[in-house]
Amino acid sequence: MTSFHTIKWVEPGQVSMIDQRRLPHEVVYNEYKDPTSVAGAIKDMVIRGAPAIGAAAAFGLALVPVHDTSGDVAKVQENLQKAAGILRQARPTAVNLFWAIDCIMTAIKEADFETVAELRDVVLGEAQKIAQEDIKINYSLGSHAQPLIPDGAVIFHHCNTGSLAAVDYGTALGAIRIAHEKGKKIFIYVDETRPRLQGARLTAWELKQYGVPFKVVADSTSGFYMQTQKVDLCIVGTDRVAANGDVANKIGTYNLAVVAHENKVPFYVAVPKSTIDMNTLSGELIKIEERPPEEVTHVGTWQITPDDTPVGNPAFDVTPAKYITAFITEDGLVYPPYEENLPKLFQ
Repeated sequence: MTSFHTIKWVEPGQVSMIDQRRLPHEVVYNEYKDPTSVAGAIKDMVIRGAPAIGAAAAFGLALVPVHDTSGDVAKVQENLQKAAGILRQARPTAVNLFWAIDCIMTAIKEADFETVAELRDVVLGEAQKIAQEDIKINYSLGSHAQPLIPDGAVIFHHCNTGSLAAVDYGTALGAIRIAHEKGKKIFIYVDETRPRLQGARLTAWELKQYGVPFKVVADSTSGFYMQTQKVDLCIVGTDRVAANGDVANKIGTYNLAVVAHENKVPFYVAVPKSTIDMNTLSGELIKIEERPPEEVTHVGTWQITPDDTPVGNPAFDVTPAKYITAFITEDGLVYPPYEENLPKLFQ
């Protein structure tokens, strides 16, 4: 386990999250007692990363029966439905959020409850299960990635996909961490990941905690380094995978994948099965979140553009399946053709 926690349940009924907006300068934990504030934390990116968002949504729902004062099972179930609706609106692209909510809501549909206490135990139990399984899933995923990471590997990474993006370990960065723990001498090029700088702020901070050698580089430099330096592979995470293998991930992922393809560098996507959306046939159907313009016009509180500058700020882009060498999942590696091989994960 890491020396910090991204998200955890704190008795008698709070959700504790590290405030990722304050990193790397301050390590601050916020506590939340109601699902609306948890939804706000997801929307405002106190917490981010597909697996972590799923756990946050699950714990957000658990707060409803824990803090109920009515003692009315029907009323609590109604409030859970309302909370689920609020949480679903927090981040539209990350499929884990919807998956976690559906897990909780399915569990309460399949049982009859005589008391709110019984309902509370089921909801909180499901939320804790989602969080604990996330740790196991990501460690398994990272272990399956090890044959792809040779000793001495130089790796390009985009955004943040480590413990800060999950309950622990994470996806792509989890695989890197495990390689380091196994004694492999690896080196990481960390894309700064504009405009929110998750690479420069968060991934760099995490890698320093683990003692992994790295260098932060501008997003636009990947082509230069692949042309002029040894780069063995790229590994990224994702917020949603479509049934055909298209990937929606942090803006700039598509650029990195195209450059990797041009330079014959393998491009791997580390993804838990819960992030694979077999109901979405292609990336064209994935809703792309538009973030506030201030993320582009400002660095912190400092405005870097003229007043009234028009801004486009998509949070994600879609990388076509043809650029992806393989998916790394908790059940092993998946290679093309993805429309044929991804469904096998769920059989």
